[in-house]
Amino acid sequence: MYQLWGERRWQGLPSPREAQEIWDDIWHQEAHHSTALEGNTLVLREVQALLDQGRAVGAKPLSEYNEVQGYADAARWVYGQALEPDAWHDGRLVTLSEIRHIHHAAMTPVWNVAPHPDASDREGPGNFREHDIAPFTEGMTPPRWPLVPAQVEQWVTEVCALGRLIEESTDPDRPLPEELARIHNQFERVHPFLDGNGRTGRLVMNLVLVRLGYPPIIILKRQRDAYLTALRRADAGDYGTLGELIARAMEDNLNRFIVPNVAGPARMVPLAALVDEELSLAALRQAAQRGRLNAVQGPDGVWRSSRKSVAAYKAAKHQRRPRSTA
Repeated sequence: MYQLWGERRWQGLPSPREAQEIWDDIWHQEAHHSTALEGNTLVLREVQALLDQGRAVGAKPLSEYNEVQGYADAARWVYGQALEPDAWHDGRLVTLSEIRHIHHAAMTPVWNVAPHPDASDREGPGNFREHDIAPFTEGMTPPRWPLVPAQVEQWVTEVCALGRLIEESTDPDRPLPEELARIHNQFERVHPFLDGNGRTGRLVMNLVLVRLGYPPIIILKRQRDAYLTALRRADAGDYGTLGELIARAMEDNLNRFIVPNVAGPARMVPLAALVDEELSLAALRQAAQRGRLNAVQGPDGVWRSSRKSVAAYKAAKHQRRPRSTA
């Protein structure tokens, strides 16, 4: 089963080995935005310095750096499952062990310095909660803690059934983004862990996506209110709004890979899609920030330019090079 996913996945998108800059940019963006949705205050450049150089730039609490690092570690593992699944993977779209593994990877670094104040010894990273959760402000009440293991097992069964439908080229009851909205909302309603359910839920959704042949998605921090509103509507059985948010995020990251290959020379695309042997992503970003490359920075923080503008920048760059002297 996994081989079928792998063939479909890599026929459509380049692997991390073939498009490292694009995958790294998605990784930075996801680690930044998904933790920012939960209140993390690191800005993107601080996230990049932490993940690429291991430097804690700024003066933020240690727990915030650890939160980003843990999320990034878990996201790297998720991305890798599309190409090289762990030896113990049994071929299903997602497993209970993988959900617990993701939570453990994402939460251990922050838990080491700032554990949940109400956690017992059995409720650490990777373990289900043994506390009841008070009703949310919006009215949704997670199930009592003794019911959590069975409800997560049932959730896994439903997700794997969705995977079988797609593998057999059978249309599910709803468009794929709405099916993803449904399963994401159901996971959040169970709220299986004492802390980190939002981060884990988004990571698990991305695990499902990469195994279905799609890139991981990013819910932007500026979309927080819209995302929470969509989750509330999904609580009532309306998955359309959350499905639309997911669909747009899917399209955004698909375009990072696809648009550069089909776009005309003047089409604006993310800088990560314009990297070549001569210019790295860092070099392009620096040129854009200094105004030497014609580029624009969108509200999502991503710089975009075109192949035509990069060609013009290269030509001007070569002209500025001093001639060598004998």
